[in-house]
Amino acid sequence: MSIAAGLTVCGVLAAPVALAQGSVFQAVPVDEANFILVSAPIGQGERSQLNIYEQRTSKRPCFSVSGGAPAMVDPLLSTFDFTGICSRYIDGNGYSLRIGGDDLGTRYRLTVVNTGSDMELLAAPTRDRSQPTMLVARSGGVASGFLKLSFEPGWSLRRRAYGKKGLGHLYIYRDTAPQS
Repeated sequence: MSIAAGLTVCGVLAAPVALAQGSVFQAVPVDEANFILVSAPIGQGERSQLNIYEQRTSKRPCFSVSGGAPAMVDPLLSTFDFTGICSRYIDGNGYSLRIGGDDLGTRYRLTVVNTGSDMELLAAPTRDRSQPTMLVARSGGVASGFLKLSFEPGWSLRRRAYGKKGLGHLYIYRDTAPQS
């Protein structure tokens, strides 16, 4: 019997994605008050993608948020040279999925989906379609433009680190895989 099968029989594994492959990188906590997850429209706005904005200094605001559910985001960093003031993470080079010690960046993609009543950030399997799709965050409604996404319980942001050095990559992070 394989180790994974034995652990599953013992009830240790919560979901298949919980098997850790390990990583040379660590996931270190960040001050989430300096970050915002955004559903950013693509082109004419029929589709959206995940953007993450980071306020690195107080020199000037990188974004503003207004309204309730859904909350509208004004990406102010698009109106000035934000070098050293803000960071913008707009694709898989800037962020990836991580559960515990397992970096799932090559096995899951983060995608924003309009359900008709909400904008949802989903982690969808790219290689093994039998793996679960996970709900990570949602906007709380639908509107045109940039919308704030709020994490579902258990999800957070972490920074990729090598040893003690923080890197320019963020993890959408959970300690363990969510229950199906």
